[in-house]
This record gives sequence, C-alpha cells and structure tokens, in this order.
Amino acid sequence: MYELKTKATENSVLEFIESTDPKKREDAYKLLDIFSETSGYPAKMWGPSIIGFGSYHYKYASGHEGDAPLVGFSPRKGKISLYFAPEDEEREALLQQFGKHTAGKGCVYINKVADIEVEVLKALIHQSITFLTETYSNQGK
Repeated sequence: MYELKTKATENSVLEFIESTDPKKREDAYKLLDIFSETSGYPAKMWGPSIIGFGSYHYKYASGHEGDAPLVGFSPRKGKISLYFAPEDEEREALLQQFGKHTAGKGCVYINKVADIEVEVLKALIHQSITFLTETYSNQGK
C-alpha cells in the first residue's frame, strides 16, 4: 500500500526556518506572517520541509486518500515553493496578476516575496482554502 511521505509532524516551524538558506530566511518569516494571518490557521510542519496551514482529508475515486495542508510554502534553496489547490480554475486568473513566478501542477514557485503582489498572494490563500473546504467538506475528516 502507498505510504504518504508528507504528513503533519510535531517539528518546530521556527527551527526549520532558522535552518534554511540565510537568503531565504527573511522571506520565510514574511510568508509565515502572511499565511498565518490570512489563513487563520497556525503553522505546522508537513514532512521535513513544508510549512502548512490547516488541513483537509481527500479521497479520490481510485481509493487513494490522505490528509494535506490547505495551503503552505517551503523555502527551498533554489526557489520558494507555494502550495495552493492545484485543481482550482480560479487560481490561474489570480496568477496572472501575481507577479514574477513559475507554476507547476501542484506548486507555484517564486524567487522572493519582493517579486510578487502580496494582496494577490492573500487572495490565492483565501481562494485555495475556500475551494478545498467546499470540495472536500462532504468527505468528512
């Protein structure tokens, strides 16, 4: 059976941020404040390197299920990864106003907070939480 790698842990968010690349540390603290205030959820480590906020339980038609953060970020050495609901169609419209970034299926990548529009980041956080809560609320926790 498939074992999820990214699970909530009791590791310290602040210790993790302090252990990150010094060039990313200041942005990590900025993002910690933005995500905490905007989401209303406390920060929690998911796996060894993702700082997540809130959680939801998903179950796909294939039977695969698990828990994941509603939103999150990871201050990686190369770029900062931002995690929003990947299947939300409104995400694309917001990303057009977001600033300098690249996007994959599950992540949005930025170099630094100064490259993006913080108000759009807040809108992305709200939109992702709303979408995931509405999409998965009927599945129970």
